[in-house]
Amino acid sequence: MSFISAKLRGFRAIATLGLILAAAPIAFSPGQTGPGSPVAQASEQTRVAKTISGPASWYGGKFHGRTTANGERFDMEKLTAAHRSLPFGTRVRVTNERNGRSVVVRINDRGPFVGNRVIDLSRGAAAAVGMVRSGVAPVRIDVLM
Repeated sequence: MSFISAKLRGFRAIATLGLILAAAPIAFSPGQTGPGSPVAQASEQTRVAKTISGPASWYGGKFHGRTTANGERFDMEKLTAAHRSLPFGTRVRVTNERNGRSVVVRINDRGPFVGNRVIDLSRGAAAAVGMVRSGVAPVRIDVLM
């Protein structure tokens, strides 16, 4: 009887630990994402300098590994974007207006240079907002302070 009792106590301890870990808040560094859709950090959600709306596209493939306009190597899986005039390093929250998904990206390149598009997202950012398949999507851009 004591053998079974000891096994049950061990199982209860593991189950309790699992519940504690499941309830613990999870913190991510800026630029990191966790399970599910990427979310902006709390401080980034509160202050918006301006909002821009229009079509967004994404780029990757042939640009992967090339030098961006700010001098760093382009990694198509990072959460970055190209904008015509926002300063390099600016963080913006891009929300896909078709599905409501959003991601915070850092401006590190210039563009887009096609049509009336307002931002060019890296492939990683485009995947986060669910626009890889469509290629272009209407977005709202919140310039974060």
